[in-house]
Amino acid sequence: MQVVVVADHAHINGGQAKVSIESAIGLAGGGHEVTYFAAVGPVDPRLEPAGVKVVCLGQGDIETSGKLAFLAQTLWNGASRARLAEVIAGLDSARSVVHVHAWAKALSPSIGAALREAKCGRVYTMHEFFLVCPNGGFYDYPRAEPCHRAPMSLSCVTTNCDARSYARKVARLARHELLRFGGLADAFSHVITISDLQYRVSRDYVAPGVEWCRVDNPIDATDPGPRSGIGEDFLFVGRVSTEKGIAHFCEAARRAGVTATIAGDGPLMGELRQKYPDARFLGWKSPAELGDIMRAARALVFPSVWYEGQPLTVYEALARGAPVVVSDACAGREAVVDGENGFWFKSADADSLAAALRKLKDDATAARMSENAWRRYWSAPLTMARHLDATEDVYARALAAARRRDGIADGSRS
Repeated sequence: MQVVVVADHAHINGGQAKVSIESAIGLAGGGHEVTYFAAVGPVDPRLEPAGVKVVCLGQGDIETSGKLAFLAQTLWNGASRARLAEVIAGLDSARSVVHVHAWAKALSPSIGAALREAKCGRVYTMHEFFLVCPNGGFYDYPRAEPCHRAPMSLSCVTTNCDARSYARKVARLARHELLRFGGLADAFSHVITISDLQYRVSRDYVAPGVEWCRVDNPIDATDPGPRSGIGEDFLFVGRVSTEKGIAHFCEAARRAGVTATIAGDGPLMGELRQKYPDARFLGWKSPAELGDIMRAARALVFPSVWYEGQPLTVYEALARGAPVVVSDACAGREAVVDGENGFWFKSADADSLAAALRKLKDDATAARMSENAWRRYWSAPLTMARHLDATEDVYARALAAARRRDGIADGSRS
């Protein structure tokens, strides 16, 4: 196949870019002709040596742009539309698929204008919720709680759910209108979700006729075998911000009489250092360091109060034999069998989380759950090979749909 992988960034700046880049490399390794199309550099140095053609526009990310540049790029990035149309025009329609992973941080809804005319397979991976929700998360930042309003309803439009200001929310509303009228909202025959929760939250707001597909993101881990001992750390990994539930974890650790260990950084760091001086703040760590820290931890605590997509940290911890204590409101709960390889707790409830932490203070409970965490994960590991097989299956179905839609015969060039 000819595959065009579309994303905002050509380098890894988070889980979304990591999956798009590494799957592009894997697809090229499997014999496909792969083009990686992105707005923001620098370019990951592994792409071109792996045989991936890179088209990078050298633009900025809207989060680092000035106000006027932010508004222009977030609404309609004309350069990305024009260049993507050129790339698509050079494809063999009978064997080509365009796979969009991300557009909201740089590319904008303008790429929909290029996609809706494309005679090829069209696939979208819903790493977040920007295809259906103006702020991308079904999350009300000022109220610090999940949002249950219908996207673009009167209640949605009149509510400030943005993390910064209502003016920014208005810009996001305008962008969402352009997403719908510019063609991106209904450009795809197949939409990939990475958790069951994501499908349940989104299904009523996607264009009719879309075929939903489940493709789990790959997890970068090797089997270390079962753990021989039980660590002490109750560990949080990630951005230290409100939606991640980190304050609930720190308070729960205090109530449970354990030490909260935090590997990460973010806007709440200063406040938490003052309020919880007994917590251990490690800062950001390299992937190798994090692997070792997870392996040595008693448990990972994932207290996120928003939905998430498929939180990779949860699976990475389980792969290393660390039980996971997870909020019942987020998609991470799908990897945890309550009472077997970890615990669920009531979201945003420090007492409920503290009760779970107390249970894991018992060495026998922690050892049993560690064994279960390792065994359950490695009975069906989320490998890159498994991810690529599932992705290629979606591509084949998207190609068949394109042939029916566009009347393209196998082997023809259009």
